[in-house]
Amino acid sequence: MKISIFGLGYVGAVSCACLPELGHEVIGVDTNPLKVRMINDGQSPVVEEGINELIACAVQAGRLSATEDLEAAIMGSEVSLISVATPSKPNYEPDLTAVDAVIESIGRVLAKKPGAHTVVLRSTVAPGTTQDRLQPLLERAAGRKVGDRLSLVFNPEFLREGSSVKDFHQPPQTVIGSVDPEGYAVLEAMYQGLPGAFVRTDCKVAESVKYLCNVFHAMKIVFANEAGSVLKACGLDGREVMKIFCQDTQLNISPAYLRPGFAFGGSCLPKEVKGFLTLARDRDVAVPAVAGLLDSNEAHVKTAYRLIARDGRRRVALFGLAFKPGTDDMRDSPLVALAEQLLGKGFEMRIFDRNVKLSRLLGKNKEFVEREIPHLDRLLLDSPEAVLDQAEIIVIGHADAEARKAIVSRAKDKRIVDLSGYAELRDCGAQYEGICW
Repeated sequence: MKISIFGLGYVGAVSCACLPELGHEVIGVDTNPLKVRMINDGQSPVVEEGINELIACAVQAGRLSATEDLEAAIMGSEVSLISVATPSKPNYEPDLTAVDAVIESIGRVLAKKPGAHTVVLRSTVAPGTTQDRLQPLLERAAGRKVGDRLSLVFNPEFLREGSSVKDFHQPPQTVIGSVDPEGYAVLEAMYQGLPGAFVRTDCKVAESVKYLCNVFHAMKIVFANEAGSVLKACGLDGREVMKIFCQDTQLNISPAYLRPGFAFGGSCLPKEVKGFLTLARDRDVAVPAVAGLLDSNEAHVKTAYRLIARDGRRRVALFGLAFKPGTDDMRDSPLVALAEQLLGKGFEMRIFDRNVKLSRLLGKNKEFVEREIPHLDRLLLDSPEAVLDQAEIIVIGHADAEARKAIVSRAKDKRIVDLSGYAELRDCGAQYEGICW
């Protein structure tokens, strides 16, 4: 392929170095003449291990050049990658001045180009930017719609400074959000030969993945640092503890718990978070990120309440009361907290949880229920059908297959608020809404 790359900063320079290795011809484009001259001299405009050798080799082989002539680069390529900067505004929104300018410039040249062309945005932008903002700019300038010899793609980069060349060649996955089907095919051909899954999705999802990855990386660093500080205060080497922590790839370093849904609860997580905070406080160690966990969890319960109460007081059928399915443990259950809020605000409620039997409750579990919901015996019914009778809003904390079948058969024209994400409830004829979807 013939590829033009706009912006010879970090991402653009790495792409200039690595794409020729996949057999492509690359033209780098920048308004800075120094960067253009460095590329043409076989030198990298950024410092990165191994990049100078790759650029020198690509230039010598005739597969890489650079120019300030935007029009010539577009006319001489089939694909244009946009890697210009999106610095933060004072309110921390990304400044899209450079992206807008490049998109419009590319569009004006494409208005004169008869062949097909694919425009690929790699700069970090907020969800919705590619389609809601950049697509109209591009189409207006080019004089034609995406799909008419024109493709528009968002392709996030996941390159780490210091190891970007290695990251380019060994991506965990390649994420592609395209406005039209042809964009996927073009990018799949461009990256042919690289390992990892090729993920096709829409532009908004691809834009969001980029943000989430970096936020999660920051969260992991802060968690490790706060944990290490508390452990040091306890006379331990935090590195040794974290090394063992990371060996658990089933729960710790894994997809476990990384599924949007309802708040956490039960006899372990709330207790251990509180215990760790006490450990930190007693040793005068500040852990603001971990300290925010309980507040965030409580805020999520309030979000569920507002979602249910949006249309005023309605008769509620609540499915699930234990903190998770398959148990009758209601200690620190967020569903109990939600039920308390609804009852306190005057909602009429009936509850079904197949595993919760008042006659079987013992010990701390029984004490918790008697303290938090003393009239549970009047609210808890024995069948899904009885709970659904006369209900106006169905709230799904968790429900087994039999209960979900009953809900689907009786939910038409009712409102469902799903806190767990059961696929069959979305299309059962109800007014469906999920807490995070």
